[in-house]
Order: sequence, then structure tokens, then C-alpha cells
Amino acid sequence: MSSQQPVRSTGSPPPRRPDASMSLLTSVMDHALDDGYAEATARRTARGGKELPKTLRAKLGFAGGLVLAAAVVTVGAVEAQISAPALAKERQELIDRIGTDTAQADKLEANVDRLRDEVGDRQRAALEQHGGEQGQLVGLLAGATAVHGPGMKLVVNDAKGSDGGGGGPRDSGGFSDTGRVRDRDMQRVVNGLWESGAEAIAVNGQRLTALSAIRAAGDAILVDNKPLVPPYTVLAVGDGQRLASEFQSSADGQYLKVLQENYGVRTSISAQDDVRLPPAPSLIVRTAKPVAGSADNRATDTGKGTS
Repeated sequence: MSSQQPVRSTGSPPPRRPDASMSLLTSVMDHALDDGYAEATARRTARGGKELPKTLRAKLGFAGGLVLAAAVVTVGAVEAQISAPALAKERQELIDRIGTDTAQADKLEANVDRLRDEVGDRQRAALEQHGGEQGQLVGLLAGATAVHGPGMKLVVNDAKGSDGGGGGPRDSGGFSDTGRVRDRDMQRVVNGLWESGAEAIAVNGQRLTALSAIRAAGDAILVDNKPLVPPYTVLAVGDGQRLASEFQSSADGQYLKVLQENYGVRTSISAQDDVRLPPAPSLIVRTAKPVAGSADNRATDTGKGTS
């Protein structure tokens, strides 16, 4: 019994291509141009290449856009040129109206000031005529009449080089310490002078009364709503030497000294032989009538106030 042995091939297998596993990439490399593009190129070649190159079409489109933009700009410029005279005329009319209204407002304001001064003069004359010495005293104490006599002069000024920035120990209520005089500083100065015996006080020509207010608007100090600029000159009627001495030794005088030494606020005080204070312009006499009786007992019923 014979057994058959398998036949073994002695031949080697065919060699494998190196890129056999990359058939997709091979196809892309062998056929870089898509069949559809190849056919379109062939047809365009058969027609003799009559179609315009893409670059030329793009240039023509860009040139057309420029022409359209130029036409729009030109039309806009023409319309603006046509409407310019009308706009200029309207603008000039508005300017003229503003000028006219401003002039009228200034005229009315001047007339109001004149009438206010006239009313004040007549009120003071009526007090002096019907009130006698008592009326003069009432007008003097109320600030309705001008006053002059011996007194003192106090000048308070900001520190040198002071500005609106920085902060410091006096920073409170939205204000920072910059060496500038504040409204609360002037309030203490004025109250200290009243307590020291001042009979009448004015700050930068603004007469103070019992109803006067010293306030602030930003960094500006207002006296009865009128802004003041430094230096602040305070004039007080009274015994000048005694008034200056008592003020400097008072708590408010010491406060002013601290401002001078620690914050550079500049101050000067001196006695004066004669100081002159104007009347308070905002004083209004609401009722005034002579009281029946003798000339010595005539008085005025004066309800006074400031606005």
C-alpha cells in the first residue's frame, strides 16, 4: 500500500506592490483631474477656447462694481450740493433766532436786577422814614442797609499748588483734602466771627444775614447761591483788635490755624479802622407798616426773610 505525499510547489509567490494597501491614494494620484472637468476642458478645446478666462471675467466684474460705486457717489454729491444752500439757510436762521432770544433774555435779566435794586432802595428808605432809630436798627441787624465802621479783615486762600486730585484726612462727604478751602471751612470761620462779637459780616462782598447759606457746588463755594472764587476776603464790623483776638483764641480760630499748619491753607488777619459792607441784595420785606403812636414809638412790623 502506497501513500501519496502532497506535492509542494517550489516556485515563489508573485511580488506584492508596495502601494497595494493604498489603492485610494493611488487612484487619486493617477487620475488627478475629475472626469467631469476633463470632459468640460475637452469640449472647451473643441470649440476653439472662445470662453473668457476666469481671471478676465473677474476683472470685468470688479470694473463694473467700481463704475456702479462711482455713480452712487456722484449722485449723492450732486444731491448734497443741491440741498447745501437750503441747509445753510436753515442753520443761519437758527443762529439768528438763538442770538435774538439770548439778547432778549439778557435784557429781561438786567431789567429784573434793576427792579430788584429799586425795590430794595425803596424798602430801606421806608424803614428809615417810618421806623426812626428803631427802623434803622432793625435794617442794620437784618442786613437790609449798608454799614461801615471799625472792624477786621480776614483773608483765607487755598494752599499753593492745590488741585482737584488726591485724598487726605479731611476727605468726607465726597470732598478730598487737596489744600483747598471748603464750604464747611468758611462756615466755621463765619460762625466763629459771629460768636466773637461781629456785628455784620460780608464774604467777597456778599453780605451775610441770619438766613444766609454757605454751600458747595462741586469745588466752588456758594454764598446765597452766588459762587465765589479764592481768595476769600471776610470783612467784619466790630472792635477790630478785640474781635481778631477773640476769634484767634476761639475753637474756630484754632481750627483755621490747623488748616494753615497741616494743609497749607493761607490766612491773614488784621484790624481795620473802617470797613464798608453792602446791604444784602436778597432781603425781602414781606410786611411793613407804621405803628400808631408817637414819633419815638413808631416801629415797623417787619417779617423778613431771604430767598
